[in-house]
Amino acid sequence: MLVRRIARPLLASSFVYGGIDTLRNPQSRVPGAAPVVEQITAAADQQLPVQVPRDVEQWVKIDAGVKVAAGSLLALGKLPRLSALALSASIIPTTLAGHRFWEHDDPKERFGQTSHFLKNLGLLGGLLIAAVDTEGRPSVGYRARRAATKAADSTEKSLERAQKRAARAQRKAERQYKKASR
Repeated sequence: MLVRRIARPLLASSFVYGGIDTLRNPQSRVPGAAPVVEQITAAADQQLPVQVPRDVEQWVKIDAGVKVAAGSLLALGKLPRLSALALSASIIPTTLAGHRFWEHDDPKERFGQTSHFLKNLGLLGGLLIAAVDTEGRPSVGYRARRAATKAADSTEKSLERAQKRAARAQRKAERQYKKASR
């Protein structure tokens, strides 16, 4: 559909641009990302059996790379649901790291950060819609349920046919037995 071909690149453009900008200059994002990275790595260290890297700049670059790669795929319409899901997962820590409006006392700065925070929430909403968009085709869950129902119906019909054949064979064997015993 034409709307998808227009909307996906528009939605992806801010992620690709922002990701490229961050890859070129990751140091500007490191101070804001540090508290979020610390929380994520602390939680991951408790849950995972391996040590998670704590280099904030490395995390910022990984996030930027995800934005560029997934944004490009979304813009091109390649794996759109998966790329939208990856961008959704990426935008949450970015928003929490970059637009902490609750920490600002200056009303002008607070308003700017609140606006960016809400803009990112809007982008998240668009990404979630894109992540569940099946382009008019039935979802995987529906197709799986339908295939299971068809398989069950087919198996049931095959069983009924086999039972009828077995009953006919049994009647035939009984007739032959009676004929042979005379």
